[in-house]
Amino acid sequence: MSQLYRRAGLLVLLLLLGGCGMLGKSDDITEDWPVQRLYEEAKKAREGGDYQTAIDYYEKLESRYPFGPYAEQAQLEIAYSYYKYEEPASAIAAADRFIKLHPRHSNVDYAYYIKGLTNFHQGRGIVERYLPIDGSQRDPVAAQQAFQDFAELTQRFPESAYAADASRRMGYLRNQLARYELHVADYYLRRGAFVAAVNRGKYVLERYPQSTATPDALVVMAKAYANLELDALAKDALRVLKLNYPDHHETRKIEQLTQRGREHSMRP
Repeated sequence: MSQLYRRAGLLVLLLLLGGCGMLGKSDDITEDWPVQRLYEEAKKAREGGDYQTAIDYYEKLESRYPFGPYAEQAQLEIAYSYYKYEEPASAIAAADRFIKLHPRHSNVDYAYYIKGLTNFHQGRGIVERYLPIDGSQRDPVAAQQAFQDFAELTQRFPESAYAADASRRMGYLRNQLARYELHVADYYLRRGAFVAAVNRGKYVLERYPQSTATPDALVVMAKAYANLELDALAKDALRVLKLNYPDHHETRKIEQLTQRGREHSMRP
């Protein structure tokens, strides 16, 4: 009987040991991957559009192998993966972290570029991607930040491979931001807040020179001055408009408005 108990006890012990081994087994397939394989698999996932897996692998790589070129490249590529995964806050945080840790890295210009791209696309909802909605009517905060990011890139790294695209995007953003200010100026004009309209028009001319909003900013200013019965200033704005944009469709209307203003001022 005692021998039977010993055998039963041995069987229980073996079962317990086996159970412990099963509980301790990891389901992480990357557990034994060397750094090179982990990086290559992360890169493959990123290039295949599986950004969630790429982010997971890059984070594991940096956690397990925090030093060396693979970790540095992972820190940079995770910013792009977050950008494509539409996690803008994480993308910008990752890019900022890379810039802080590696300010002299040969690819640090890419981190600035990713920041700009993330802010450039931030705030664009799914509807706007497929319908022709005027982006200049959106909140300009992200656009302003994107403009600053791209400006910093082009100033710090004028020879960067990303500088030309950044400059093109800055031109687009300049026009968008100028149009936003013009919407505000036009709102003031329609509300009869003529001084505020003039100030917004001036801001467009000073802050965003040579933007596509320039002629309409002159129109707003001319109309506002005319309504304020400041004929000399209205005519000056009209003169600049006709000189630079002789075919603008609002020119005749402004001439009529200033003419009515003069006639009104001549009444006894």
